[in-house]
Amino acid sequence: MSVKIRLQRHGKKQRPFYWIVAADARSKRDGKFLEKLGTYNPNTNPATIDLNLDQAVQWLHNGAQPTDTARAILSYKGALLKHHLDGGVRKGALTQEAADAKLTAWIDEKSGKVDAKKEGLTKKQQEVRAVALKAEKVANEKRANAAVEAAKVEEVVEETEAEVVAEETPEVEAVAEETPAAEEASEEKEA
Repeated sequence: MSVKIRLQRHGKKQRPFYWIVAADARSKRDGKFLEKLGTYNPNTNPATIDLNLDQAVQWLHNGAQPTDTARAILSYKGALLKHHLDGGVRKGALTQEAADAKLTAWIDEKSGKVDAKKEGLTKKQQEVRAVALKAEKVANEKRANAAVEAAKVEEVVEETEAEVVAEETPEVEAVAEETPAAEEASEEKEA
């Protein structure tokens, strides 16, 4: 039986989530598997990988062949390096302590690079937010200035209308005064 270390897809449409599994090469992609080795979530930036390093290396020692994507993930997490170093220990080229020290140094260097990438992404997001906040403040100031100017224009229009109404009001009163006299005259003519 040929064993492969491969990805088994889970998750929703457009939101994949993978299990890293050791499975018989003849089984379906999402079918039976022998052992779950970890998870891989490509939706986050950087991708989140949770891998049981010892189990993965044990399967590699037993002859499991990783697929291309699984090989990249195992390499990223250090499983292939540990498998390689264990081979050197078996041949007598290294001691177990030296192999563990090399693996630890490599993992520390790798985690430093990942942390630097996360910090860079965080800084970039903060810069984008700062630019958006400045643009929003400018837009709010323009909107507030436009509202103040509109209020001034309305006041000027109201004052102008009030002056026009004040000028027209005496004429209306004079017409109103003439109207009762005209009514009296018309009443006298009828009588």
